[in-house]
Amino acid sequence: MRYGFAIDQRTCIGCHACTVACKTEHEVPVGQFRTWVKYVDQGAFPNNTRDFGVMRCNHCTDAPCVKICPTKALYKRKDGIVDFDKDRCIGCKSCMQGCPYDAIYIDADTNTAAKCNFCAHRVDENLEPACVVVCPTHSIWVGDLDDPASGISQLISSNPVTVRSPEQNTGPNVFYLGADRAVLDPLAAPVDQSYMFSSPDAHRLDVGRDLPVDPVSGALTTLNTAHPRPWGWRVTTYLWAKGVGGGALLLAAIALLFGVDLGVLTTIVAPTLGVLGTGATGALLVWDLKRPERFWYLLAKSNFKSWLVLGAYALGLHAAVSGIWLLYGVATEIGLVSPTPVIWTVLAILGIPAGVLVAGYTAFLFGQAEGRDLWQSPLLFWHLVVQAVMVGSGALAVAGLLAGTAPTDLVLVHRVFVLSTALHVLMLLLEYLGTHASKAAAAAAHMVTHGRYARLFWTAGVALAVVAAAVAVPGWNGGAGVLVAVAGLATQAALLAYESVFVRAGQDVPLS
Repeated sequence: MRYGFAIDQRTCIGCHACTVACKTEHEVPVGQFRTWVKYVDQGAFPNNTRDFGVMRCNHCTDAPCVKICPTKALYKRKDGIVDFDKDRCIGCKSCMQGCPYDAIYIDADTNTAAKCNFCAHRVDENLEPACVVVCPTHSIWVGDLDDPASGISQLISSNPVTVRSPEQNTGPNVFYLGADRAVLDPLAAPVDQSYMFSSPDAHRLDVGRDLPVDPVSGALTTLNTAHPRPWGWRVTTYLWAKGVGGGALLLAAIALLFGVDLGVLTTIVAPTLGVLGTGATGALLVWDLKRPERFWYLLAKSNFKSWLVLGAYALGLHAAVSGIWLLYGVATEIGLVSPTPVIWTVLAILGIPAGVLVAGYTAFLFGQAEGRDLWQSPLLFWHLVVQAVMVGSGALAVAGLLAGTAPTDLVLVHRVFVLSTALHVLMLLLEYLGTHASKAAAAAAHMVTHGRYARLFWTAGVALAVVAAAVAVPGWNGGAGVLVAVAGLATQAALLAYESVFVRAGQDVPLS
């Protein structure tokens, strides 16, 4: 059995009865919607048209929200309905990033994820969903898509149908009859300066200015719902914090294995940065939850297919290695124990995968955020590792100057800093000036390079990093400690600026 919807936009009159029935049935807070009607106007008077589109969860066959949800709060029933359990939700908002249809929101009353659940409680009582019952034109069909004798199957098989975002390969189970492309494709109709019955939210309005209007149809969205960015500055800062900690420990581990003595940078500074970076990352992630008191559900109700869960274990591993390393380093520095090469070698061997994992696991988490095409780059894992090495080595360069480390002992740190910073800039240029796998990714990249984020990206994100690499070159052989330290501080700001652009632009492309 596989339940699904068919929306006949040929007969839909845009009356919003389905929206009202849904809000009443589920007590949806004001300003939030599980199902809503989108309006798109095309042409110029008197040759203009208005098309409607009923938007909602697509109850995907391969539902990204189920895979990314860390606590199994979103789950797929045997009948194909994608339902949710608000009592398991921690409010991480990752499901909102995974959904390519803008169908999930954080309920203002419960601070947990919510969406259309096919009125599962009614279906279990052999009743139709509330929206189907009230539709005055019988434009909403439901039934078993796997039953060829069902009304919905016969309707779909005997008429041309379309689905939203088929390129996402989610297997959506909401089919549209007679829907205009401009209604189903969110990039085909940017928001108008004013809606019919209200004003667009400021976010949609700003983003709409960066999206081109079709010169032939002139299609504009004249009614839609607000969809704010789920993730903000805390995620930006967490990317930087774990980068510093992971990169510093990774570089210290490599130095140990190659017999390079970094002195106190190895024994104290690098593991301290590892502990602080991991701690700050964990604190930011918990702070960003809508239900932070439930953070322990990550471990108690784990979905091991979610990289939010696997990332928590990566953070735990890194914290453990950094903590043990720091304790041993302090003990050797104050003379409690004698340095043992075998122990340092073991710590270094553990530190490399721990540093790489904590720096790069976010690439897999962002990969599960299937609604955000900008984040799907195959280079992202390697870029995150390079970024971590850049800010980690930059932090060690600053610490080396403050600790009075001999210039000859900082050769490795300075060279790695210059190379990783240059490589970071090169990867940025490859990412944003090259071709993109989808229209959504291309639209987000255009916002970064030529649109609302261009000034911040090119000045703070790119130019500042280029200048930092150039300033640090005189320290290639270990000298110019002050210059490299200044450059190291500059790259911290450069990475924070870039991550801010990356996180925001990825979420700015409209999905509905």
